[in-house]
Amino acid sequence: MNTRPAMDKLRVTILSAVALLAIYGFTERLDQKAAKAKVGTAIGDMAPELAFMNLDSTKVLKLSELRGKYVLIDFWASWCGPCRRENPNVVAAYGKYSQAKFKDGKGFEIFSVSLDKSREAWKRAVEQDKLSWKYHVSDLKYWASEASRLYGVSGIPMSFLVNPEGIIVGKNLRGLALHQELDKYVKSL
Repeated sequence: MNTRPAMDKLRVTILSAVALLAIYGFTERLDQKAAKAKVGTAIGDMAPELAFMNLDSTKVLKLSELRGKYVLIDFWASWCGPCRRENPNVVAAYGKYSQAKFKDGKGFEIFSVSLDKSREAWKRAVEQDKLSWKYHVSDLKYWASEASRLYGVSGIPMSFLVNPEGIIVGKNLRGLALHQELDKYVKSL
């Protein structure tokens, strides 16, 4: 009686089971790592959820909708001179990175949070500064904004760079520093 085919079948079954367990264990560890991340605003923390009305007050936009992408959460206002002076850099970053290929992400997006109290002034500034991305939100509560309280914003402009898993990887990146940080995650050609 030849037991070789039975042994080969057993070996294949055992190797398949080991491979499945290894894959399951790896993905389970990744899920646990993301689940264990503390929600907060420090580098390494899971970014708190943001969900506010869009520019036209027609739809709630959520930060979590952008999971899988690098996201710049940009706190600003139409009345803030330093914010308006930084906007050309943010526009340039969006133009440069929104179509870029990332090592571990599906692109780059900006989630603008306005601390305005006037919808008209906010809209006018978005148009004037050519802030062409779709994720513009505000509760129009000025410094009493729920988003600014949640993120500990006491001065603007203020920004947080979030990775595709929702983890904060950079804060207050302005000018060239924003581009240098994003360059770290872009695929080399």
